[in-house]
Amino acid sequence: MQEIENVFIPYEKALAILEEHKGDFSTENRNLEDCIGAYLAEDLIADRDFPPFDRVTMDGIAIAYETFAKGQRTFTVEATAAAGTPKQSLLNRLNCIEVMTGAIMPNNVDTVIRYEDLTIEDDQATINLDILNHKQNVHFKGIDIAQGTIIVKKGKKLSSAEINIAAAVGKGSLFVRKMPKVVIFSTGDELVPVNHIPKLHQIRRSNIYGIQATLKEWGISSELQHLADDKKEMLTTISRLLKEYDLFIFTGGVSKGKFDYLPDVLEELQVKKHFHKIQQRPGKPFWFGSNTNGKKIFALPGNPVSSFVCVYMYLQFWLYKSLGIVSETLYVQLKNDVEFKPDLVYFLEATLESKPDGKLVAEAIKGNGSGDFANLVKTDGFLILPQNKSHFFANEVYPFVPYRKKW
Repeated sequence: MQEIENVFIPYEKALAILEEHKGDFSTENRNLEDCIGAYLAEDLIADRDFPPFDRVTMDGIAIAYETFAKGQRTFTVEATAAAGTPKQSLLNRLNCIEVMTGAIMPNNVDTVIRYEDLTIEDDQATINLDILNHKQNVHFKGIDIAQGTIIVKKGKKLSSAEINIAAAVGKGSLFVRKMPKVVIFSTGDELVPVNHIPKLHQIRRSNIYGIQATLKEWGISSELQHLADDKKEMLTTISRLLKEYDLFIFTGGVSKGKFDYLPDVLEELQVKKHFHKIQQRPGKPFWFGSNTNGKKIFALPGNPVSSFVCVYMYLQFWLYKSLGIVSETLYVQLKNDVEFKPDLVYFLEATLESKPDGKLVAEAIKGNGSGDFANLVKTDGFLILPQNKSHFFANEVYPFVPYRKKW
């Protein structure tokens, strides 16, 4: 694909370029108890049938159903089968075996009656029902998963459910994706540390903490750095860290301001630009590139909402493609009319509501521009409103990218 020069490119083009330059994450082997939140790099395959045997699901007795069908209601208890003991056999088909939940179903029986439906006195069990279902209360071998079946495909983010499966198939350790080593930079002389009291012309470094928290939710740790508006310092610092980190995320310094040195610095350091500007609002001045050593650079706009948008719309997309994750697009119904005249993709903040009829409804909440980061705490995600359209009406359906988990 031909690299894009200093022009505004469509949203879809930016995604295609990111996919073309996805990362190549290595793998590592971790103990199972250390795998929560990691991304699986191997398939989890059933090493046996699930369940591995016909399993009793209720405490009670097991009988041969044909005896009940012929009218027999009282059975002599011949033996007891507990969970974790070898398989037994009913010797006399007119008798029964007392069985416990989790036990392997004995030979020569096929139906389990729970204690609540029995009267047992002096090893005589009487069934207090006139109707039984043949083979009731038995979890049959292989009905859940057959041996050799892929239960969890690689690329899955490991939750407690997948950890449970891994243990069940005998995996004391797992191959997972090794996350890139990430450094996040704030840029600009107007930014001061969060524990400082800013002067009137200053603001605190907030963007980098939001990005770091987002990455942590995705299972990626990162370190924070700050760069002053000093080209020589930028060259020295970035040149040194290019040898140490895999993924670089910058906030600010990528527009056309007199002190926006970052694009020139990256060019001098032989980082190839893949694109710089995108036909979108917010977040048009977004720079993406890489060098010959495979280091990836995301230089995001400095405005808080713009930076936040680009993390969820592009960095998350790139991460999923790099990990081989197939993500499904979430579609929601628009609650209120929206007008947006510029010929740009519009990432609009919205709240998300689940309706009794099962529909997800998004109410667009316009903030006061890309600097209004306070609006982010009032909303749940971004609507993706397409180009070539200026009016968006209630009840129409559009893609939605959530950044807050509500349920």
